[in-house]
Amino acid sequence: MRPGELHPSELHPGELRPGDLRPGVTGRVGGRIVCFGTASGTRLVVGLWRSSPFGRFADVMLQDAPGHRILLAPSPAVAEFVSATYRFDEARVVPVRFGRRRRLVGIHAGPLAVSVAVGRPTALGLLLRSVPARVATDPRWLAAIDPVAAAVMPGVHTAGTAGGSRREYYGVTAVRELAWAEASLDGSDLGAFGPLDPPVGFGFGSAPPRPSAVDLVTTIRQGAPVQPTPGRSRAQAQ
Repeated sequence: MRPGELHPSELHPGELRPGDLRPGVTGRVGGRIVCFGTASGTRLVVGLWRSSPFGRFADVMLQDAPGHRILLAPSPAVAEFVSATYRFDEARVVPVRFGRRRRLVGIHAGPLAVSVAVGRPTALGLLLRSVPARVATDPRWLAAIDPVAAAVMPGVHTAGTAGGSRREYYGVTAVRELAWAEASLDGSDLGAFGPLDPPVGFGFGSAPPRPSAVDLVTTIRQGAPVQPTPGRSRAQAQ
């Protein structure tokens, strides 16, 4: 275990509950995403959600060098919701445990183990401190600034159309750099961490290319009932 890394006893499964995102329902998911690439070509977006229609949980989206996209989710309900909102080639329901101590974050999701140390605020993170949280997470504001966000950070969007006739709005309230990160899949080290490059292809926008920890609130406006997308893998329990 790396010095300062979380011990397995410090990881927990969260607190899941049934979600309710029927047509016409607006849901909000608040927490942090940790995103980085690796020398192997695998790119990861780890979600640590402290509030959501499904309770408190963590999930992982990963895309390998050839482009295969995998979702690792803690329950069938979360897997169904996330895979109906984003695009994956495979969705797995696996045991997920996560924890945090000061700047350290750890997550074990089935075959994947991730450890990161969160560093200082980025320049964008310092700028965001001047924006009140109620404004930074307001869908009207996020729709208005989406063209600016895309111009400043190509591939990044603050508003867009997701799967299942859903509209999503990403309200970022803080951005911090990663001091270090490491990940292993099926016991194999994925290599040194680095930029999220090329961008991931899970939805209408990518996460920031710089290895980052991003605090955000995602607002989801549910449209018509979700229809299965041809070619998308159904969630498989492990």
